[in-house]
Amino acid sequence: MFTAGLSFPPSNISEAAAAAVDESTGVTSFGLVEREKQASLLRDILGNPFRPVTLDPRWLTSNVIDLAQAIYQERAFEKMPILADALMDAGCDSDEMLKHCRCDSLHVRGCWVVDLLIGKQ
Repeated sequence: MFTAGLSFPPSNISEAAAAAVDESTGVTSFGLVEREKQASLLRDILGNPFRPVTLDPRWLTSNVIDLAQAIYQERAFEKMPILADALMDAGCDSDEMLKHCRCDSLHVRGCWVVDLLIGKQ
């Protein structure tokens, strides 16, 4: 159960969210949101350590490499779904890679798929 140590009504929504504390863990709801964001960033950078992807050299077509380099250099992560299509055209059958390219979560420089394709790992 969440409780808030505020006088109501709170002066703003973020104050109410930050003050809502899960009694069982002692973590604020703001802290939970922050943890989720950090976990998403870690998944983008590290991938799933329990399901490592082996890169098939046949997937490294000039189109895939050029697109991955452009995404990296320009930080154009909105092009990740296009990269997924290019990988599929190159014969990629890795669900892990394709799902990652198409996911709506935040991508950052250091994204494991882009780094794998351009040889940064």
